[in-house]
Amino acid sequence: MAAPRSQGRLGAALGPILAAAVLYLGLGLPNHPAALAPDILLVMPLEWPVILLGLAVLPPGRSVTRFVRLAFVAVLTLITLLKLADFGTFSAYNRGFNPLVDLHLIPAAWNLGSGALGTGRAVAVVAGLGLVIGLLVWALWWATGQWARLSPRGLWRGLGTAALVPLTALAVAEIGQAMRVWTLPPPVPANIPGAAFTARVAVERVQMVRQTAARLAEFRLAARTDSFAGAGPLLDRIGQRDILLTYIESYGASSLTNPRYAPTHLDTLAAIEADLEDRGLSMRSGWLEAPIFGGQSWLAHATLSKGLWIPDQRTYGAALVSGRRSLFHIAQDSGFETVAVMPAITLDWPESEFMGFDRIYTAVDLGYRGLPFNWVTMPDQFTLSAVDRLLLQGEPGADRPPVFAQVALISSHAPWTPVPKVIDWETIGDGRVFDEVAQSGDPPEVVWMDQDRVRDQFRQAIDYS
Repeated sequence: MAAPRSQGRLGAALGPILAAAVLYLGLGLPNHPAALAPDILLVMPLEWPVILLGLAVLPPGRSVTRFVRLAFVAVLTLITLLKLADFGTFSAYNRGFNPLVDLHLIPAAWNLGSGALGTGRAVAVVAGLGLVIGLLVWALWWATGQWARLSPRGLWRGLGTAALVPLTALAVAEIGQAMRVWTLPPPVPANIPGAAFTARVAVERVQMVRQTAARLAEFRLAARTDSFAGAGPLLDRIGQRDILLTYIESYGASSLTNPRYAPTHLDTLAAIEADLEDRGLSMRSGWLEAPIFGGQSWLAHATLSKGLWIPDQRTYGAALVSGRRSLFHIAQDSGFETVAVMPAITLDWPESEFMGFDRIYTAVDLGYRGLPFNWVTMPDQFTLSAVDRLLLQGEPGADRPPVFAQVALISSHAPWTPVPKVIDWETIGDGRVFDEVAQSGDPPEVVWMDQDRVRDQFRQAIDYS
C-alpha cells in the first residue's frame, strides 16, 4: 500500500514543479539578442518566488483567484510581447521598443519580412509567432492554476505570507539598484543573487512612455518656435548653382570603420576623389549624427530639413504640422526651384505638402520601364539619369531657375539583392536594359538564410551606390 501512496504524492508534486519551471522560463526570457545564452537560466528571476508564494496563499474564493490569475497572465503576456518587440528593434535599430511611437514599425516589419523572405514564409513566421503566443497564454494559465490550488493552511499559510515581504523588498531593491534609482546601503548585499528583470522591463517601459509624452510636448513647442521665420533670403550667396542633397540609403559610419566593408568603400572613395580632381573639383567629408539607426531614413531627412531632432514617428508628425519652415522653404525664398526625387515612394505621399517642394517625382514619375530589384523600384543609376534629364537640362539662371533638390537613392536599401552594375550612361534609356541583372542571382529568401551573404550583399550594394 505504501508504493501507490508515494506515487500519488509524486504525481501531485509534479504539476507544481512543472508549473514553477514554466514561470521561471517565462520570467527569465531576455529582451536582447546578445543575452540569448545558456547561462541566462542561471540568473534567478527575483519575481519568481514572490509569484509562486503569492499564488499559493491567495485567499479562498474562486472569483478572487480567477481575477488574480487573469491579471497576472495578461500582464506577463504583455511584457513578453514587449520583450519580443525589443528583440526586433534592438536587431534593426539598436534600441528598445517604445509603444508610444513605434507601433507603425509593425507593418514596416511585415513589408520588409515579406519582401526578404517571400509572402508565404512571412505568413508562416507570423502564424508561428501567433501559435507561440497562444501556447504561452495557455501555459501561464495552467501554471498559475497549479500553484493557486495548493492553498496551504494554518502555519504554512502564515509563513508563506510573511515570506512575501522580504522577497518583494529584495526584488524592488534590485530594480532600483539596476535602474540606478538608489544604491543599496549595508547590510543589504550590493550584489543581489538574481534579477527582477521582467518587472524592471515593465517599470522601464512605463517610464519610457511618460518621458516620451513629456518630450513630445516640449518638441511641439520647439517646433512652433522658428528662429528663421521672417529672416529673408538665407541662401542667396550660393548664386546660380544647383544644389543636390543626395541620400545613400543604409550608408553610415560602419561602411568606413567596419573592417568587413571599409577596404572596399575607402578604395572606391579614393578613386572618386582622384577622378574629381582631374575634373577640377574637390571632395570634402564630415560627420552628422543620425537620429535613427538601421532604418526609418525619412526621420534623418526630416531632422536635416527641419533643424530639429526627430527620432520617431510622433515627433515627425508634430514637426510636419507645426508650421516651422524647412530647408526647402528657405531655398524657395532664395530663388531656387525645390524638388523631391523619391524613387521609393509608390503610394500617396500626403506629408509632402508640408515640406516645401515645388515639384515631386515619385517612382511612377521617373519613367522607369524596367523590372524592379525586389523591393527596390529602380537602380540608382537610372534615378540619377532621370535627375539629369528632368531637372538639370540647360544652365541654371539662364535657361531655368537653379534647382535645390532632395534625391533619395535606394539601391543600397535591403534586401541588397540583386546588386545592379554600372553601365554606359548613354545606354540607360527607359531602364529595360537593367532587366537581365534584375533577374540574376539568388532571391532574398535564399540570401537571407546566410548572415555572411547578407553582409557581403550589403557591402556590394553600398559600393554600387
